[in-house]
Amino acid sequence: MDYQLTDEQRMIVQSARAFVEQELRPYEAETDQAGEVSAELGAQIKKKAQEMGFYAANLPESVGGGGLDYVSLALIEREFGTSTYGLHGFAHRPSEILMACEGDQIDRFLMPCVTGEKKEFFALTEPGAGSDIMSMKTKAVRDGDDWIINGSKHFISSPVEADFAILFASTGVDETPRGERKRVTAFLVEKGMEGFSIERGPRCAAQRAYQTFQLSFDNVRVSDSFILGEEGKGFDLADKWLSMGRVWVAAGACGRASRLLDLATQWAAERHQFGQPIGKFQGTSFKLADMATELKAADLLVMNAARKADLGIMEANDAAMAKLYAAEMVGRVADNTLQIYGGMGLMEDLPIERLWRDARLDRIWDGTSEIQRHIISRSMLRPLGA
Repeated sequence: MDYQLTDEQRMIVQSARAFVEQELRPYEAETDQAGEVSAELGAQIKKKAQEMGFYAANLPESVGGGGLDYVSLALIEREFGTSTYGLHGFAHRPSEILMACEGDQIDRFLMPCVTGEKKEFFALTEPGAGSDIMSMKTKAVRDGDDWIINGSKHFISSPVEADFAILFASTGVDETPRGERKRVTAFLVEKGMEGFSIERGPRCAAQRAYQTFQLSFDNVRVSDSFILGEEGKGFDLADKWLSMGRVWVAAGACGRASRLLDLATQWAAERHQFGQPIGKFQGTSFKLADMATELKAADLLVMNAARKADLGIMEANDAAMAKLYAAEMVGRVADNTLQIYGGMGLMEDLPIERLWRDARLDRIWDGTSEIQRHIISRSMLRPLGA
């Protein structure tokens, strides 16, 4: 497969890099310490992202989005990954499953997300249903022409409190050859609906400026017009978004690793001990060699998944392989970079310790490394009946 970038894609990389360096990087330390991004700064970043064409770049031009291909989006995510989610989250890429909006939903939910007037929560994870999505307890029960929703969601990430939630709830049970399986439906639930409450979640040690929220649904009543897609087809919508989300996490991990590798290489060349640069010692230079090799391999896995997505042939294991390897790679790169810096790597004056903390999250969100290994191994064994 040819991974040569087009001239347009090279320009996209240059623009994204400039955006990060000028609009995001100057604010990394202060927002990490504050644990949030101010409304003024968020608005500033969003405005600049819209001017540069990064906002809603993942949605089709037919609805006002950027209409970029998946490879180009992966390149942007890689550059954004050198900074923090709390900041580049304001250069919003709305959930692609909003393209399932129909009728009045288009003007009420989809288009405001494209223009930046509204933002959505992707509300899937629950206290007892993280990796095991089918254990969700949030239910929507039919009551005449309406649905009554009860349940809760947590670890719902966003740079700011959103205007509505794409909520996934069980609406029944289907019989399958493998036994009973919950029928999951996606609902559009607006902030302000009676019984729907939003609270700030606990502060995370990684990606500190990126908020987590807890959503509660207490007898929330919605009509059929608030169903996104078809009743019982919510998991099909979620699965597509989750697969591409894993590619974006992998791309971001590669970006973080590239920044760490640059910092480690510069330090190894400039820092002197025993009368010579520490990069002269094999204990340091071999670490750099391993880091560079692993980063290249992760980049190729990301590009492979993105190219296949553009061709319409990407499978779940392609995304899982990219996410698994890139997430674990950036953890090793972060740890080696900190080791090369020594005690200085843990000082808040440098970005090393923040990138080290942020890298740890990549092995957890959007599916843990264990879940990725499960997806990959099942894709190998299932065709053989095992």
